[in-house]
Amino acid sequence: MLDLRLADIESAARIVYEVMPPTPQFAWPLLSRRTGASVVVKHENHTPVGAFKIRGGLVYLDWLRSAHPEVRGIVTATRGNHGQSIALAAQRHGLAVTIVVPIGNSTEKNAAMRALGATVVESGGDFQESVEVADRLARDNGWHRVPSFHSQLVRGVATYALEFLRAFPALDTIYVPIGQGSGICGMIAARDALGFQTKVVGVVSAGAPAYALSLAAGRPVSHAVTTRIADGMACRTPVPDALEIIARGAERIVTVTDAEVEGAMRIYFSDTHNAAEGAGAAALAALIQEADTMRGRGVGLVLSGGNVDSSMYSEVIASTP
Repeated sequence: MLDLRLADIESAARIVYEVMPPTPQFAWPLLSRRTGASVVVKHENHTPVGAFKIRGGLVYLDWLRSAHPEVRGIVTATRGNHGQSIALAAQRHGLAVTIVVPIGNSTEKNAAMRALGATVVESGGDFQESVEVADRLARDNGWHRVPSFHSQLVRGVATYALEFLRAFPALDTIYVPIGQGSGICGMIAARDALGFQTKVVGVVSAGAPAYALSLAAGRPVSHAVTTRIADGMACRTPVPDALEIIARGAERIVTVTDAEVEGAMRIYFSDTHNAAEGAGAAALAALIQEADTMRGRGVGLVLSGGNVDSSMYSEVIASTP
């Protein structure tokens, strides 16, 4: 069970702030008018890799260099944002990094990881198969295997939640997208460390409902991934530790369709002129779905990233609901 104290998150923040400043959180009047809630957005699309994951990579690699100074090569699996995070952090520590992505992964995310010095291996039909390839490469080459969920990753990403909650302590509810689970677990950890009562609502894709199904069943349940837009939420097999934290600390889980996510991407652009990737827009999609019940409340939305391929984004923005 994850047990992060406030001091643990604050020390992680010092590591993160060596590379980047705190990201902004803005109240957007058009979003508030549209939903009937008092909406504040946490802009994790404004990091050096365009997503919140950078925080976890920086803290994990700082811990790794201290705990295992003998490590010279690392490998991980990703759909893109985690990989960019690990690549940037590895570059800072002089470590060779290999990143496995599914075949057909975002070309622009792949290019970004290569630009950060990573060797990108395209293998596997989905994220879970890429995980298995990364496991094999770690065994065969003696590399350190960086997981997608780990207490140090959560400690790092909890810094965004600490910034958000301290800036807006009176928020009633915060919506957080769920991929592998570090983002929502970081929010739960920061809330609990601060002693706040803020409700944390997880958001999953209807095309990747494994966490929602697992919470309903009370045990990990795998499910095929079919989402075409929310690759950052494309989880086929939940992480048991993350599932336990979410079950204990989340208020509920909302499931959003690809069409709802695309609608939220368009709204983010029209109402705030921010680009949101599918997972990044999911929290807004969930609020719009629950607008009637959330009317009049203070609501936080985590815009977790803006890394969407330009060709896909242009199609979404140009399309009509």
